[in-house]
Amino acid sequence: MREVRRTLLTGDAVGGVWRYALVLAQGLAERGVETMLAVLGPPPSPQQMDEAAAVPGLRVVPTGLPLDWTAVSEAELRETGAALAGMARRAGVDSVHLHTPALAAEVPWSVPVVAVAHSCVGTWWRAVRGGPMPADLAWRAAAVGRGLAEADMAMAPTRSFALALGREYRPGRRITVIHNGTEPPTPPPAERCAAVLSAGRLWDEGKNFAALDRVAGQVDFPILAAGPLVGPTGARFTPAHLHWLGVLPQATLAHAMAQATVFCAPSRYEPFGLAVLEAAQSGMALALADIPVFRELWDGAALFFHPDDDAGLAEVLDRLIGRPENVAIRARERATRYRADTMVEAVLAAHRDLVAMRVS
Repeated sequence: MREVRRTLLTGDAVGGVWRYALVLAQGLAERGVETMLAVLGPPPSPQQMDEAAAVPGLRVVPTGLPLDWTAVSEAELRETGAALAGMARRAGVDSVHLHTPALAAEVPWSVPVVAVAHSCVGTWWRAVRGGPMPADLAWRAAAVGRGLAEADMAMAPTRSFALALGREYRPGRRITVIHNGTEPPTPPPAERCAAVLSAGRLWDEGKNFAALDRVAGQVDFPILAAGPLVGPTGARFTPAHLHWLGVLPQATLAHAMAQATVFCAPSRYEPFGLAVLEAAQSGMALALADIPVFRELWDGAALFFHPDDDAGLAEVLDRLIGRPENVAIRARERATRYRADTMVEAVLAAHRDLVAMRVS
């Protein structure tokens, strides 16, 4: 089998894709693969660059190129893909691992391309807003559909999200499912405080932090939230009742997960939910919105509520604050299914297969 010695990985520093990229790069480094991480959108923060520096041989390149969901036109999106293809040629990589299929569309790649859909505007719109899609989103969704069809391999982190992609874009091909994974932290302390924690892009309407904010004003225990309040396009969230912790480095977020009792993800839309996995690994009890992805990953290991039911959410949180132990144990056991090694081995095998087919 042809070895993969060097790969170009794309990502952003805005959300969970950054964490995914570092975990994947670490695993690839342990298997002798050098990784160049091309970062689109806002550059990584100093704390994020410190995290990246801990990955052996990882080269982080802030490109200044727009994200697929901030590009101003189809032409700019194609130019971004072409710039990345040129970077891949100059770096002499064996393969490319894109964080969005939109970058694969109508680009002359010189090496095999794996396009992973971590999220997309089309499925986001269907889950969060519904109705006719605005023209400014429709062309972006069309680029995702073309990329899913044109990449050498299309990939998704859950079966539920792969099905949603298939319904939305009908790419005429199978979408490979490889669950995200990460390594568990050191054992948590024996005692925790009676608090709920949540984390993510607070400005993203699909994360549904507005519901958690309303409930935070109704319960008698603190609900903490970590993550950015303002997005790259100007979307903004101003909490009225949540205790905002700021944008936390990974180590600080891990410490918060080791202290709080319950982790809550009220999302209307979530292709995987890496923070949920990290919370389960840290020993937290899970309170999750009842959406297909969370059911696929955590059914039987969490308590669920409808994302539109504030009273149901408050009831679930109250139950878990009082008796979190059994749910926390089940969540931690379930989390063992989603390990970094499993993810990295599957991703690397896919790249090797594609490189071997291209050579033959």
